[in-house]
Amino acid sequence: MFREHRNRRERFFGNSRRESSFQKGDLKYVILDLLKEKPYHGYEIIREMEEVSGGLYKPSAGTVYPTLQMLEDMGYATCSEQDGKKVYSITVEGTNFLTERKDQADGIKKQMKTRWSFMNIGRMAMVMKELHEIENLLGSEFRHLDEEKAGQIKDILVRTYDEIDAVL
Repeated sequence: MFREHRNRRERFFGNSRRESSFQKGDLKYVILDLLKEKPYHGYEIIREMEEVSGGLYKPSAGTVYPTLQMLEDMGYATCSEQDGKKVYSITVEGTNFLTERKDQADGIKKQMKTRWSFMNIGRMAMVMKELHEIENLLGSEFRHLDEEKAGQIKDILVRTYDEIDAVL
């Protein structure tokens, strides 16, 4: 029993169901495609991707910055400093790379459009609204909870995870 409860807790708090929006190596195509439009600094790329996805995907800085560094190392992007921030631009080599792999880059864009379609964003927004309500409730009241009530809420969340997992 303890092991089963522990596994559910690890699944819930470890977020093992979360899947990446991209296959390994795909993010470089998306970032280069953005850099084709104009130079960006890392956090602008993060915000742009979050906006394009309707809030369904927000890459972490720990994903974006190493990818930018890799693109720079490969000669596909260049970095300059503007107003104390590193700003990345696509190079001729980066543009050629995208052109040579147009089918792959277009396939990734198509996947993004499908995954982040209005229909999917609408469904997710409906669910996320409720999740944010719970987050706001917990945020405003949690400091007033004693240990017993905090444990009860944790147990409710673990059961809720299991119920949602069963639906999915």
